[in-house]
Order: sequence, then structure tokens, then C-alpha cells
Amino acid sequence: MVQSLRLRRLTGCLVVYLAGVVACGERAPSQDSVEFLVEHPERLQVLRAQCKADHAKVGDAVCNAVSEAIRRRFMGTGTPYTPSSSEPSPSSPRSPQTKAAP
Repeated sequence: MVQSLRLRRLTGCLVVYLAGVVACGERAPSQDSVEFLVEHPERLQVLRAQCKADHAKVGDAVCNAVSEAIRRRFMGTGTPYTPSSSEPSPSSPRSPQTKAAP
């Protein structure tokens, strides 16, 4: 009898624990994450103004995310430029033309 009661409590705790783990794993993206701000420029501009007005009140984490989102929107994903192979290669530099002395 005592063992079955303990088993029920243990099973109940395990179910609650697993539900909590699953719920934590399925968080919606934060409205102040860099990825969210890159995709939502209107929110980015609001937070940018707030950071400019009172950085200490908004906090370093949010203002750093704003800064990174602005950088990513301006610079892109960071993929380096690689010219296509169809472009002609640069010609060799011409030798300097010297003028004849008068």
C-alpha cells in the first residue's frame, strides 16, 4: 500500500517535470531577440529610440540586441562577396608611357 502511494507520487512528479521541460523547450521567440528585431523594423526603431533616450533603463542586453540587429540589417548575413566567374579577369597593368625629352 505504501509503495503504491509512493509510486503514484513519483509518477505524478515525473509527469509534471516532463510537462515543464516540454513547455520550456517550445518558447516563442522573444520580441527583443536579434532575429525578431531584424524581421520587425518597426519594433527595432522603437527600441532604438528607447536605448538612445535612456540606455540604463532599457538595459544592456536589449540595447546590444538592437545594435546587432541594426548591424545585420545593414551588413546582411555576412556572406562575403564573390564575383561570378563570367566576369573578365582584370587586364595586366599597362607599362607607363614615358614622354620623349624635348
